[in-house]
Amino acid sequence: MAIKIEREIVGYKVVDNEQQAEVEKPVDNIVHMHEKVDRPEMLHGSTYKIKTPGSEHALYITINDMILNPGTNHELRRPFEVFINSKNMDHFQWVVALTRVISAVFRKGGDVTFLVEEMKAVFDPKGGYFKKGGRFMPSLVAEIGDAIETHMKMIGLIKDESLDEHRQQILDSKRAEYDAREAPAASEARASEFPETSQLCTKCYTKAVILMDGCMTCLNCGDSKCS
Repeated sequence: MAIKIEREIVGYKVVDNEQQAEVEKPVDNIVHMHEKVDRPEMLHGSTYKIKTPGSEHALYITINDMILNPGTNHELRRPFEVFINSKNMDHFQWVVALTRVISAVFRKGGDVTFLVEEMKAVFDPKGGYFKKGGRFMPSLVAEIGDAIETHMKMIGLIKDESLDEHRQQILDSKRAEYDAREAPAASEARASEFPETSQLCTKCYTKAVILMDGCMTCLNCGDSKCS
């Protein structure tokens, strides 16, 4: 096919046969996730443990990923299926239904990150609970969504918006000042926990909001009413 040059030539480069083949290599053979992609014999999986105060048995969430276009510049790791296992059979029926729906959405492809926000927005009418470390979970479904979010961050599907080192240092120093002022004797004993008088953060759902420099600030995510 003839190509008409409509601009002035300001430079040129001679390429060899291998470089020419690389330039002309079609990119329309890139595989994207869709419902007709065949399941390979082996998938890469990660398992997450959930222990709620309402049950003596933990739930184990396994998310299996599929590697698309392996060995190329378009290699991607995408979630393919999810399984939930537990000795507690009280939730067996809806857990099976939930895993099948989530797996179907994963295999459909596209932007599947919306699942996280939808699940984390589910509230139990009986009330939520606090995880270890003071983080509030409005329901078991929300904590399953939190585990899926953790996995998506791990494979790069969701950008991790954790505090940078500088902001974390500022929060750590302010927290030390707060502990020293409020309870000098107990500051060392509570070194791994947020202050007992902390309030619940509406952004990260962690009981870590304190009055700092005249402003309510979360020691976990850094959210501040003054920023």
